[in-house]
Amino acid sequence: MRFGYNTNGFAHHAPLDALDLLSELGYESVAVTLDHHCLNPYASDLTDQLTSYAIRLERLGLRNVVETGARFLLDPRIKHEPTLVTNDSPARGRRIDFLKRSIDIAATLGSDCISFWSGIVRDGADVETAWSRLVESLKPVLEHADRRQVVIGFEPEPGMFIDTMARFDELVARLQSPPHFRLTLDIGHLHCQGETPLADYIARYASQIVNVHLEDMRAGVHEHLQFGEGEIDFPPVLSALAQLPTAPGVHIELSRHSHDAPATAKKALAFLRST
Repeated sequence: MRFGYNTNGFAHHAPLDALDLLSELGYESVAVTLDHHCLNPYASDLTDQLTSYAIRLERLGLRNVVETGARFLLDPRIKHEPTLVTNDSPARGRRIDFLKRSIDIAATLGSDCISFWSGIVRDGADVETAWSRLVESLKPVLEHADRRQVVIGFEPEPGMFIDTMARFDELVARLQSPPHFRLTLDIGHLHCQGETPLADYIARYASQIVNVHLEDMRAGVHEHLQFGEGEIDFPPVLSALAQLPTAPGVHIELSRHSHDAPATAKKALAFLRST
């Protein structure tokens, strides 16, 4: 199994230093969260940053996925805004532009996928209005991904419009099963929302999973916890993940533990290897 770590858990490290540390610890993949300090798609020196990053990834033998969940990259005041379901059309356009730029970065890095989510419906819009916003916003993103031959890993996220696997299934149906559209499966999210047994869900979506997020969690509480601090029984989860036909990267996501990133990453990998 190819274990990786999300750079949002190394928020206080220089991007290249984080890669070196993860490689030293034994990780084989990295989930690169684009942010102010890490491959910002709007940075004037992005081309140079990408060149250095790609060289380091290759030298270290690290696979990668691109993550787009930076909290305040597009709006310094409201977390994750604007999104694909924001009520203002020009604002949704900013998210679309960001995702297109992120797809270009993924193409440059040879990423396994680019991962993103729907966003929160904040204006009280009815369900069909939200669906219309999301589907229409996704069209140019999907077209761009197809042109660049980049796989999308769409992530259901608690509290967002697409939150459950049932909603994900409906999204795939409404989009008519587009090429390059797959699933980022967050194991903690499943447990949080009562979508269990976890191993059954992993098996059910095995052909669609292109990216995995892993952390511990408690039922009904969307808080990413270190392994052993939540309720998840990991042996059957890891067994099910090991049987996935595409062997996606399994990326630990502990964004609130950057203050102790090296120790946290070391502890997490030791836990998984001993489970």
